[in-house]
Amino acid sequence: MNNSFTLDRRNGKIMGVCAGLSNRTGLDVTLMRVALVLLTLCALGLVGVVAYLLAGWIAEG
Repeated sequence: MNNSFTLDRRNGKIMGVCAGLSNRTGLDVTLMRVALVLLTLCALGLVGVVAYLLAGWIAEG
């Protein structure tokens, strides 16, 4: 398990955010992806998409 959050582009589907979070927390990447989809659907799309893009932007820098 890593000490910092970084994108995992090798195992990622779009930007590597879910794969990076999975590496950081030790949880399964599929669980992370399902959680993101549920967050997006429950919050009418806005919160999940913004959180994903924000996490990708923070990890990139």
